[in-house]
Amino acid sequence: MEIISGVERRRQWRAADKLRIVAEAERPGACFVEVARRHEVSRSVLWAWRKQARQGVLVAEPAPMFMPLQVATDPPAPVAQADGTPAVPPAPWSATTCRIEIALPDGTVIRVDEAIGAAALRRVLTALRG
Repeated sequence: MEIISGVERRRQWRAADKLRIVAEAERPGACFVEVARRHEVSRSVLWAWRKQARQGVLVAEPAPMFMPLQVATDPPAPVAQADGTPAVPPAPWSATTCRIEIALPDGTVIRVDEAIGAAALRRVLTALRG
């Protein structure tokens, strides 16, 4: 008998864990029900993960990578874009606002406020890479 006190919450699984469990269930000779039971996942959830993996919806997150950083006190000069059009001038700098500017090798420049969250910045950078 299991006694649950308090509010029961849904379990949060990382994409890597889901893929590992799906791979285990798809091994030759593996029993789908046993894999689900061993990882305390319902069969329907495991089937959904398997379907997502096959459709390419469930994929491992890319490994974080480091990029070179240069700290500048003066705003950079505008640079012409790769297609020859003039670059958008940088936003005005102020002593009271702190901004982060990220210049990518392809000429793309991202300017964000210092208060941006890591998750939001990661989504922006992922969208640019894709």
